[in-house]
Amino acid sequence: MSPNALIPSHRKPRRSASSRALRAGVTGGFLTLAVTGATVPANAVEKPVSETQEMPTITTALATSAAKSADAAQQAAFNYERQALQDAAAAKADKAANKAKEAAEKQAKAEAEAKKAAEEARKAKEAAQTRASRSDARTTLSAVSDAPAASGSVASLVSFLKAQLGKAYVLGSSGPSSYDCSGLTQAAFSQIGIDLPRVSQSQSTTGTQVGLGNLQVGDILYWGSAGSAYHVAVYVGNGNFIGAQNPSTGIVERPLSYDMPTGAVRVL
Repeated sequence: MSPNALIPSHRKPRRSASSRALRAGVTGGFLTLAVTGATVPANAVEKPVSETQEMPTITTALATSAAKSADAAQQAAFNYERQALQDAAAAKADKAANKAKEAAEKQAKAEAEAKKAAEEARKAKEAAQTRASRSDARTTLSAVSDAPAASGSVASLVSFLKAQLGKAYVLGSSGPSSYDCSGLTQAAFSQIGIDLPRVSQSQSTTGTQVGLGNLQVGDILYWGSAGSAYHVAVYVGNGNFIGAQNPSTGIVERPLSYDMPTGAVRVL
């Protein structure tokens, strides 16, 4: 046998194999799958083939971030709802305040109108009473009795006043050539020994107040209210008075109906 003769090998021939091995591992937070194995010829050199596929995994940081995002969204929704409620409450409060303001303004206006009406009614009543008083005075003038003087003082008073008729009216004058209203009455009563205050306001409160329906000769008549009268004269009987009226007429005798006085005082 030739030394070069082939000697059958007892070694089993390499067979083709198809094998796959799956290896798994976690590297850097990723799941790594390694698949090895391939179908190769028997006489081929085995070379490992690795196929790697990385899949994202949920980490603690990612879960925390997701939770924070959910909390933030929930908080934003809560804030929006709370703001909406606050806006609605503010609008309701403004509406109520406006209604209250309108009601207060209406009430104030009504009260002002009522006050004005009451004041007008009061003035109308006073005017009616004044007119009624003057009407009564006119009605009873004819019934006024000129009481006889207990002495010659009343006659002297009237005589002096008649002697001054036609003289001038001069404000602040007390005679003998001119007078103002209170200057004339003061000068007249001084003739019978009675001292009167100088001005009309004081003369209207001197003596005793008497009604215009119960006048006697020598009573002092006044226009305006007692204590603040603006004009005076003297009643001389028969429904007439003598007084220093004004610069245009001077000292004149006039009927009471010419200018009804407001009141009278008696000093005799």
